[in-house]
Amino acid sequence: MFSLFSRPPVVPVLRFTGPIGMATPLRPGLSLASAAGAIEKAFRASKLPSVAVLINSPGGSPVQSHLIYRRIRQLAAEHGKRVYVFCEDVAASGGYFLAIAGDEIYADPSSIVGSIGVVSAGFGFDRAIEKLGIDRRVYTAGNAKAILDPFKPEKREDIVRLRALQNDIHETFIGLVKERRGSRLSGAEEELFSGAFWTGAKALEFGLVDGIADVRTRMRELHGDKVRLRVIPMTGGGLLARFRRLPGFSTGGPAEEAPSTWGAGLPAEVLSALEARALWSRFGL
Repeated sequence: MFSLFSRPPVVPVLRFTGPIGMATPLRPGLSLASAAGAIEKAFRASKLPSVAVLINSPGGSPVQSHLIYRRIRQLAAEHGKRVYVFCEDVAASGGYFLAIAGDEIYADPSSIVGSIGVVSAGFGFDRAIEKLGIDRRVYTAGNAKAILDPFKPEKREDIVRLRALQNDIHETFIGLVKERRGSRLSGAEEELFSGAFWTGAKALEFGLVDGIADVRTRMRELHGDKVRLRVIPMTGGGLLARFRRLPGFSTGGPAEEAPSTWGAGLPAEVLSALEARALWSRFGL
């Protein structure tokens, strides 16, 4: 029972949304740099022993996924907190890497979960530039410096090197899934770690998640009907932040002078946005 002046219990909530380590024009890439402040604040924000994490990500950088994962686990140990992860539309590849930072993982029956694998994709333009009569001139110090150049024909030794890197990253991912999920995993490893993905309901059968639930319901089960959820905002950025730096764009203070190179990176950002779109599209979203 609460007295007139008592405050209801509060569960801090972290929301990880979008591709990991991949900036788009309207949204900065999800990385440890953009998330560290919010993560640390979440573990200090309440006396309750719980931190909730919402994930809606198709993956991206394995390095940033691992860095965020480690920071969450470090702070959970330091503060004696239990981490509850909730998968939204998709927690796949790097998104699932983030999910295993949770002591318990939950999903919607229709969430897309899994994709425990590594992918590298690109295009080959060598025949196109040959037809156009264009010469590709690359000069390197080091015979492996320009491997996988999309304007040069593929070389078998380059593919072998790439696959060795992928296998190393995949083994790290698999090792952490086994460490975190342990005996809860079921099913053949060849299937679990094939890069395939499943609905939340099927992921529950495989032991990739612990149950079907949403954050509000689960936190009420743990801390009572009066519990409140407090979302801890991530660091802002992206194209909107650039607009705030334009002359005349009000932020509540004096307008700042826009950098003279403001539009210089837009073509690269558009390509990054297309790549991010392709990541979501892999899961029908």
